[in-house]
Amino acid sequence: MTTIDYDGRRFRPAEDDAKNRVAYYRQEGDLLWGHFLGGHARRGALTGTCAVDGTLRFAYSMVLDDGEIVSGSCRSTPHLLPDGRVRLHETWERYGTNAGSGESWLEEIR
Repeated sequence: MTTIDYDGRRFRPAEDDAKNRVAYYRQEGDLLWGHFLGGHARRGALTGTCAVDGTLRFAYSMVLDDGEIVSGSCRSTPHLLPDGRVRLHETWERYGTNAGSGESWLEEIR
C-alpha cells in the first residue's frame, strides 16, 4: 500500500445511524492528531502516530452528551475504496467505568 497522508481528511462512521459524527484528521510526518464530534460525543480529541503503511495508532478522549468523560486507544487499518477514498477498520478499547472493546468502520468524506 502506498503511504496515505491523512492531513485534512474527514471521516464518519460507515453505519447509517451514525452519519452525523465527523472526525477531522491532521498529520505532520508520522504524527497524527484530530478532533471529532457528533453522535453521543459533544467533543473528542485524538493523538497518535501513522505508520508507513498508513496504519494509525492513537489515544482518544471525549466528553459525551451526559457529561461523562471517556478515554481509550485505537488502531485503524486503512483500505482503499475503488473511488480513491480511504476506509478505516478500527479496533478500539475504552477504559474506565464503561470499559469495553470493539470494532468499527470509518469512511472518508469527500
